[in-house]
Amino acid sequence: MKKHKILITGGTGFIGYHLAKKCLKLNWSVVSISTKSPIKKRRLKSVKYLKLNLSQKKLFRSLHSNFDYVVNLAGYVDHSDKKKTMQSHFNGCKNLSMFFINKNIKKFVQIGSSIEYGKLKSPQKENKKNLQKTYSFYGKAKLLSTKFILSLYKKYNFPATILRLYLVYGPLQDPNRVIPIVIINAIQNKKFDCSDGLQLRDFTYIDDVVEAIIKTLKSKESSGQIINIGQGKPVLVKKVINKICELLNSGRPQFGKIRFRKDEIKNLYPSIAKAKKVLNWSPKIGIISGLKKTISYYKKIG
Repeated sequence: MKKHKILITGGTGFIGYHLAKKCLKLNWSVVSISTKSPIKKRRLKSVKYLKLNLSQKKLFRSLHSNFDYVVNLAGYVDHSDKKKTMQSHFNGCKNLSMFFINKNIKKFVQIGSSIEYGKLKSPQKENKKNLQKTYSFYGKAKLLSTKFILSLYKKYNFPATILRLYLVYGPLQDPNRVIPIVIINAIQNKKFDCSDGLQLRDFTYIDDVVEAIIKTLKSKESSGQIINIGQGKPVLVKKVINKICELLNSGRPQFGKIRFRKDEIKNLYPSIAKAKKVLNWSPKIGIISGLKKTISYYKKIG
């Protein structure tokens, strides 16, 4: 039986690593593109790692096009540099999709973001009329990418799907995200500053997100669609922080010490009805179970 071949851009990141690991388990051939080599704990033996900058078209000459699937997770995580943010997220997406436009791939998955909805009231739904103004430069870059991908589907029947992810968490996540920050501080029984924690957010465990991506790759019906991927059950950030401290029996959160950002959205969570219908996907790992798995990892690494 012929091996499936997948290209994962941003394959050295948190989600990319877990997706690559799952694809190897499925006996797929995996190629990763990133601007940097993977850190040691995220290096997988059977993955072919390429260093390329997607925003530079000329570098694509060294890339072969013999892939079944492409998943675009690439883009700078630090969004403070507006030029780099636009180049890596929008120009990169544009160059990558145009490279594969006539290459007969089975599926192109663009990883979008909940931030693309701007201040649209939660639970947010994937109505294409909601391609509206966003409230951050990163959101603008992601929204432009979505519009471009949808135009390729309409014009060329390009087999692409946009998955809008909410807050993904789990083992091996960079320690600059809310759940790892809280876990690390709680393990060390430190005092740490927080907002009042009264925001409603949607936290989805990494294994569920990877499963959603795999199902999308195999779904013809999902082409030309925007699909939300989340837990579908919003939870107060304060509740999550307190639960982590309770599970570890340590940590001293100082609520109310950090002010809300001016552009911060108070309630941010999706409707996942479309994911259930189109992908036959729904999350299997609840917040308590996911937190326990994540805490277990951070305890092991000290």
